[in-house]
Amino acid sequence: MNTIQEPNQTETTRAEHEDEIDLIALAKTLWEGRRTVIRTTLIFMVLGLFIAIFSAKEYTATTTMVPQSSEGGSKLGGSLGGLAAMAGINLGSMGGGSSIPPTLYPKIINSIPFQKELMQTLLSIEGQEKQITFADYYLEIKKPGLLGTIKKYTVGLPGLMIKAIRGEASTLNLGLDTCNLISITEDEKKLIRILSAQLSLEVNDKDGYVSLSARMPEAKAAAQLAKKAQELLQQAITAFKIQKAKDQLVFVEERYAEKEAVFNEVQNKLAHFRDQNRNVSTAVAQTQLERLQSDFSMASSVYTELAKQLETQKIQVKEDTPVFTIIQPVTIPLEKSKPQRPMILVIWTFLGGIVGVGIVFGKGFLTSMKKQWNVSAK
Repeated sequence: MNTIQEPNQTETTRAEHEDEIDLIALAKTLWEGRRTVIRTTLIFMVLGLFIAIFSAKEYTATTTMVPQSSEGGSKLGGSLGGLAAMAGINLGSMGGGSSIPPTLYPKIINSIPFQKELMQTLLSIEGQEKQITFADYYLEIKKPGLLGTIKKYTVGLPGLMIKAIRGEASTLNLGLDTCNLISITEDEKKLIRILSAQLSLEVNDKDGYVSLSARMPEAKAAAQLAKKAQELLQQAITAFKIQKAKDQLVFVEERYAEKEAVFNEVQNKLAHFRDQNRNVSTAVAQTQLERLQSDFSMASSVYTELAKQLETQKIQVKEDTPVFTIIQPVTIPLEKSKPQRPMILVIWTFLGGIVGVGIVFGKGFLTSMKKQWNVSAK
């Protein structure tokens, strides 16, 4: 008969004792390497202090708006949006007809036409007598700080060397030419990269609002950039939303102008015929008069109907124009958003402690590995 042997109490006690010895050994190793930990932590603390002091200032301006539609889509999203979001269903693009869903707004602000237009935003920069464009500020006035210069000639050194070897092309052949293709220059490519980093948009599908933020080295410039981005975004969404209604309006206006000319011509013919045949009562004259009156009646009916359609279509354009409720307008920020110096110092100090501990245990691990290698070699 097989019997199950229970673990030996002596073996269990020995395992616990070995774990205790391992913890004591680790603590002893850490204590012996305390100077390395302290030295590394101090080095990282000084490095963090250096970064915190010389990091460029940055201000963030934010605006929050709620896009609304006259087609009932916003009502659907408002009443069922919360329940749909809980079920994992996005109603943002449902019931909106031909409107752009908010989830596509980031695609709009990242598009090249949008950013090229945003580059021409006029900014009020301290020390400048008049407003200058975003492009002129970053291409001619803004100078990289100390950290930017260090980064340029350390991390960015390989890129500089490659550019020096290849030579910088003045233009990327992607621009506006006879084929209506969009092209950008090297300077515009640089500005687009800056804009992509400084402009951000957050879409809240559940509550149905959109937050747009712009960051700049100066507070007023940040507010101006955010305001211009908000206006351009609203214009782009509005243009897309009412495009169909505007095309129909143009079509009706063209037909209205044509039928107006026909109506005036038939009306003039009828008036001339009546003036010339006041005292004539022949059957031929009566038949021609009836024909002209029929043509006039038909032209008048078509002309009147098109006039009604024209007014209806004008109203439709206004109804289709989306409304943006601004919950939080753009304001000039009072406090800088970056750098957060205390947080930078804490993070670098903590990182220094971790690196110091890693160095201490790494040395011990390498020493033990070296001993084992030597023993096995013998």
